[in-house]
Amino acid sequence: MLSMNKSTLFFGIDISKDSFDVYSDKMGYSSYSNTKDGFKAFLKVLNRTSHCVMEATGCYHHKLAMFLHEKGIIVSVVNPLVIKRFIQMKLRRLKTDKSDAFMIYSYASEQSVEEWQPEKEYIERGKELLSLIQTYLRQATALKNKLHASESKGQTKGVIISSMKRQLRNLKRERQFLEQELESLIKTHEAKLFTRLTSIPGIGKKTAVLMMVSTSNFNSFNSYKQVSSYLGLAPNERSSGSSIRGKSRISKTGDGLLRNHLFMCSFTASVHNPQCKALFDRIVAKGKSKKLALIAVCNKLIKQAFAIAKSGLPYDSNYAVK
Repeated sequence: MLSMNKSTLFFGIDISKDSFDVYSDKMGYSSYSNTKDGFKAFLKVLNRTSHCVMEATGCYHHKLAMFLHEKGIIVSVVNPLVIKRFIQMKLRRLKTDKSDAFMIYSYASEQSVEEWQPEKEYIERGKELLSLIQTYLRQATALKNKLHASESKGQTKGVIISSMKRQLRNLKRERQFLEQELESLIKTHEAKLFTRLTSIPGIGKKTAVLMMVSTSNFNSFNSYKQVSSYLGLAPNERSSGSSIRGKSRISKTGDGLLRNHLFMCSFTASVHNPQCKALFDRIVAKGKSKKLALIAVCNKLIKQAFAIAKSGLPYDSNYAVK
């Protein structure tokens, strides 16, 4: 975390496809085009004490963040969910680009924010490949649902059915090609970490690659619990006083593809991974559901992977991660 000082001048930035709105306490509101010319115009009002804070908004924030970073300006990129919760805590109802810029500024002024550093080039490339894989998966799911609906009506032949099946084959072929490219990319740059992760019983090649790309080799996190929360596998308990006792559920936020892969891995890990098997058996013996036990195994796998990534040591079946 960056330490704040009185001379720091925060700039809250709400960025979109075509423009970005800026708020700072001393300079008020301003707006610029989301182009190189707009970046240069904004740079003119900054100095060495400036600290620019923006939300992670898909691809829209990245060019501005890179531009400012290369010019020596301190940049922080904040999770949009964090800003959303901050706005809710402040009981703010107004929702405009200017108000969002102000709230981002307010968050930066009141909270400690981390300095943003650009990803390594191969990680950026890996995330682009992963994003396209996920796009193809969503398209395939939509087509499968459409095909199922057509076949349930008795349509098993014809141009429409043939077209959907052909497109599904194409999507599968392209997805497999991209997955091979992604694995090759990771093996080229992080072969040792890849080998250590796949040595964990239950974690296969695809899951190891997804974990490394999604978490930037775990460098974006300080604890395995943060990874669990990021992947939506941390349990959320609903309880208040003596009257509300809701079931604990996972949040299902974050990378759904990796979460699904980890859940499938938990079946193998609960049998062949000694620590995971002990955890699974202990939870089931208490009368809890097997699904709950498998989710706990997912978190154990994350804990093991995080420990291996941070320590640089290989998996040891005789060592119980505490």
